[in-house]
Amino acid sequence: MHRQLAFATIPPMRTHRPGLTGKTQEILQKIRRIEVSTRRLVNNVFAGEYQSTFRGQGMEFDEVREYQPGDEIRAIDWNVTARMGQPFVKTFVEERELVMMLLVDVSRSTDFGTQQQTKAETLAEVAAVLAFAAIKNNDKVGLINFTDQVETFISPRKGRKHVLRLIHQILHAEPTAQATDIGLALEYLNRVQKRRSVVFLISDFRDRNYGEWLRIVNQRHDLIAIMVIDPGELSIPDVGLIELEDSENGETVLLDTSNPLTREAYIAWCQREIAQHRETLRSNKIDQIEIQTDRSYVASLRHFFQGRQ
Repeated sequence: MHRQLAFATIPPMRTHRPGLTGKTQEILQKIRRIEVSTRRLVNNVFAGEYQSTFRGQGMEFDEVREYQPGDEIRAIDWNVTARMGQPFVKTFVEERELVMMLLVDVSRSTDFGTQQQTKAETLAEVAAVLAFAAIKNNDKVGLINFTDQVETFISPRKGRKHVLRLIHQILHAEPTAQATDIGLALEYLNRVQKRRSVVFLISDFRDRNYGEWLRIVNQRHDLIAIMVIDPGELSIPDVGLIELEDSENGETVLLDTSNPLTREAYIAWCQREIAQHRETLRSNKIDQIEIQTDRSYVASLRHFFQGRQ
């Protein structure tokens, strides 16, 4: 699958490394460009906002010590107390280390693009920003690439090399399926990730009937949805009689785009689809971020971070 990123402000890299194919060189260049641009954003734009938005997810055990006046009775460790012959209490500290899980849609519909970047490229860049923000705060990041199957699972870890591996897996995804099943991806996450995590679901949401799994996952994890939209999807030009093919299921439809009623009906259908996804997320109490490929995603992410503080 060929995906090309455009970052005009990033200096060009070497175009040749011995032993690498042209495609591999291109992928490495894309990863490097994403790293440079997104780390700059994390350091200069989102500095501090991530940390103040996502605090510890609870309390973790620290130590057992002798009871002191003012300690709560419910904190007494009765086993240690019985063994030592005097009261001891358990102490806890705020759990600071977080786990972030990125659920990234790599279905066929994300290859669509009418701007400088496709939806897939925008998904990858947004995921990179979030991942670099996490490791800057010494948090772990994991990845699930999905279509209507789970294509890739990488368990949460720390470090720059790990994040670069995640970006490579998103950019260089070669999915075995084309359609989208958000519910399946959420169900898989709930099975493999027992510890409470911050979960970013990044997709164009070309799916239905995933609301129940939103509710289930959000009970255990902090789930945030990022919807990526290409403006070219929201209208249709007057180009006469055309055949449109659904990129995920292969179904085709013949449209007379010279008819203004046809174009109006298409726009109305698009608006209903987006409104339905928004309502599904809202009714299940899921925070949502909308990103359009013809606009900078920085403002949308900052608005989210600031609204969470």
